Amino acid sequence: MEKRPGVFSGKVGLTFLTPALFFVAIFLILPFFWIFYLSFTNRTLTGVTAANPQFVGLENYQRLFDFDQWMRYGQFGNALKITFQFVLGSALLGQAVVGLTVAWAFYRRKGLLRETVFTLAVLAWIIPEVVVAFAWSAFLDVDRGTLNTILSAVGLGQPDWLFDYPLLTIIIFNTWRGSAFSILLFSSALETIPPSYVETADVVGASAWRKFRDIIFPLMRGHILTDLILITLWTFNVFTPFLLTGGGPTFRTELVSIYTYRTAFKFFEFGRGGAIAVVMMLINFMLAMGYLIALRRQKAVS
Repeated sequence: MEKRPGVFSGKVGLTFLTPALFFVAIFLILPFFWIFYLSFTNRTLTGVTAANPQFVGLENYQRLFDFDQWMRYGQFGNALKITFQFVLGSALLGQAVVGLTVAWAFYRRKGLLRETVFTLAVLAWIIPEVVVAFAWSAFLDVDRGTLNTILSAVGLGQPDWLFDYPLLTIIIFNTWRGSAFSILLFSSALETIPPSYVETADVVGASAWRKFRDIIFPLMRGHILTDLILITLWTFNVFTPFLLTGGGPTFRTELVSIYTYRTAFKFFEFGRGGAIAVVMMLINFMLAMGYLIALRRQKAVS
């Protein structure tokens, strides 16, 4: 008996995928190759090189990796160092830890407190960036800010947070804003763990730490790695701190994303900005591949 092709045969499936592939090509693949081409030119927004850019080879990359000026404020090396510090503090030690702690604290619990915490976390995540930055600027204002008003009332002074502790401030800011994703992901992951595992541990008198270490953490390693992949990439490319500090003071919060913006859209050096973008894409690719390899090994072991 002759077999008829299924409704979702290869050709039909490709037909349905064609619009998505078209948009991927238009908005992702073509811009990538255009930026890659720009990185080898001296194209600018104004001047002679705007209309007639010249091919300069690796000159833009050599300027980025000029190790005589590599770590100076306002240079690419310093921006890269600040970015890695920001990712480590905000994503790995901030959002992931806060998300896992909150999810575990409210595991198998219901009530008003849980709903309030989760609602506030999600609100911090979905509120527009400009609104959040304005609210935090008012909150941290050195003279009339809410935080300094409270600290002054208890005799702890009025520090200028955005000047004295700029990197710590944007780390806390981004942790507060982005922890909702980790909270929701880990909470969903905890719901997939069979209750009998925890109930057995309760019967034998295991402490909360022992239950977390011996039951919860091993079963959630895959989810933790998935969370780390996503929040690392998001945090590495985030631009929101610019709305709070503008990359200052004196470039102390200039992330690579802000450095790229300053180079390409403030100084109009599109060729050099393209080189920075290519380097950022390569770093993102290496970070993603490292996490994916670790995730695959974890699945193979389990």
